Order: sequence, then structure tokens, then C-alpha cells
Amino acid sequence: MKASVIALGLLAATALTSQAHADKLDDIIASGTLRCAVVLDFPPMGSRDESNNPIGFDVDYCNDLAKALGVTAEIVETPFPERIPALMSGRVDVGVASTSDTLERAKTVGMSVPYFAFEMAVTANDKSGIKSFEDMKGKIVGATAGTFEAIALEKQVKEWGTGEFRPYQTQADVFLALSQGQIDATVSTSTVAQANVKTGKFAGISVVGKAPFDVDYVSLFTNREEYGLINYLNLFINQQVRTGRYAELYEKWVGGELPDLTVNGVYR
Repeated sequence: MKASVIALGLLAATALTSQAHADKLDDIIASGTLRCAVVLDFPPMGSRDESNNPIGFDVDYCNDLAKALGVTAEIVETPFPERIPALMSGRVDVGVASTSDTLERAKTVGMSVPYFAFEMAVTANDKSGIKSFEDMKGKIVGATAGTFEAIALEKQVKEWGTGEFRPYQTQADVFLALSQGQIDATVSTSTVAQANVKTGKFAGISVVGKAPFDVDYVSLFTNREEYGLINYLNLFINQQVRTGRYAELYEKWVGGELPDLTVNGVYR
């Protein structure tokens, strides 16, 4: 009898402890700071101004999320390959880093509904003679390692059975290699392509057309077991669209036709 009473008491204590344990959402609010992984060599989503301050769509999006939570935003510069490792190591709380919502990534992290959508474009060295996606066949091409477009482009090169694919650490490395003629062309998001050409930092390159890859839907991400935070992120994205803030940020940083964040017959 006594043993049973003790066992019941331990179970009750365990249940109370579990209920009292704060989740990541509570932890962020209690800390007063939201640490966002943001890629800062990916204009117009993320970059630095002349005073070295972080700017861009993703930077503003992190700031908006922090404001909604009632905390201060901390932008943690995170190159593309380090986005998920930064979360797993505890350096950041969420990723606001133009991260494609792949099923493979979802095995490791929890992903929100899409908060942005990219179309793909081909940018070529003017001396390469490339005027379309098909002209890339047999050429030396490259992209930022681990990105949606890099995975798709490397697969395409293998299917062509000719040419060469080269991965690079950062977007800036890709466009520098392109400008210097180390590669003939790259595929990137149309926003990145136009932004890099307009900077004037990469001479002798031009956007020559679209790449026939799927629209790249990107999500916010956090630890996959943090259901409370993931639910909050989903509602936050919903609110950004409903209030017109998504449209406002898109016009500010990108311009043009606003991409739809839904897939016909799937998202509502």
C-alpha cells in the first residue's frame, strides 16, 4: 500500500513538472530576445548597408516577429550551409533565412507554412554565349551549395550528361566566379539575380531568362518538437499577409507582382 502511494505521488509530481516546463515560445518571451538566423549575402532578402547594419526583407521579417512577441530582435549572420547547424547548436531560436521547405530538412527541423516564394532565373557571363536555360547544356555552371537551385541545377547537369557543376559557399562567391569567367552561368532566385546585376559589382553578367524549376517556397524554421512556437510562426505569417505587411515588405525590397504563397488545391 505504502509503495503504491509513493508511486502515485511520483507520477503526480512528474506530471506537474512536465506541465510547468516552459516551451521555446515561453523561453523566448522570458529572455526578452529573439535570435534569428539570417543570411546577409543574399540581397534583397538580407545584406548590409554602408554602415554595416543588417538590412533586407528577412531582417525586417525578423524584426516584425520580435515586435509581435514583445521582445528585441537579434540578427545572427548565418551563411546558407550554417542555417540549420546554427539552430541545432542553440545559437539561434528561429531561422528567417529564405530556407526551402524540403521534406529532407523537415526530418531535422520544424518548418512553418511558406512566408516567401521565389521564381528561378538564369544569369550568364556575357562572353559565354548563353541566352537561355537550354544554352547552359555542356557549360560550366555553379550555385550556392545546399540551396534549392543548387540541388536542382546539379541534378540537371547529371541528366544532361555533359558540362560541370561547381558548388560555392556563398552567393557572392557564385557571382564573383561568374563575373571572372570561372563559370559560364548560374541559376538563382530572380530577386537575387536582378539585385546582383544592379549593384554593378559584377561586371559582364546579365539575366538571360527563367529556369524551368519549381517555385521555391521558403519557410521559417525552429526545433521540430516545438509545436507551440511552430503554431505561432504559422499564425504570424497568416497575419503578415492579412494585414498587408507582406505586400508592404515585398514592394519595399523587391517590387513587382506579389508572389502567391499558396499551392492551388493544397494551402488555403
